[in-house]
Amino acid sequence: MIVVLLTLASCLAVLALLALVAIDLRRIITQLDAIGGAPASYLAKIRFGLRAIDTETAQLEPQVTALNNGLRALDGGLRAVAADLTTTLEALRKGGRP
Repeated sequence: MIVVLLTLASCLAVLALLALVAIDLRRIITQLDAIGGAPASYLAKIRFGLRAIDTETAQLEPQVTALNNGLRALDGGLRAVAADLTTTLEALRKGGRP
């Protein structure tokens, strides 16, 4: 008789535990739906904003590449000018002509 009562009590405890888990899972799903489940959710708004930023900044890559190439050429020219000025300065310090 005691074994039957303990078995029934265990079954009731397991059913109560499963009911609580189901209730908590439903609460979690409700919270997650508010974050990202609908088109008007926070996640959807963030995704829309990121896509807009990606679209607007896509034109920058070719411009930045061209700018970097121009700056590399400018760097080479300025290094040549710096070398020429260094040579001229050394010649002037020695009292001669460049």
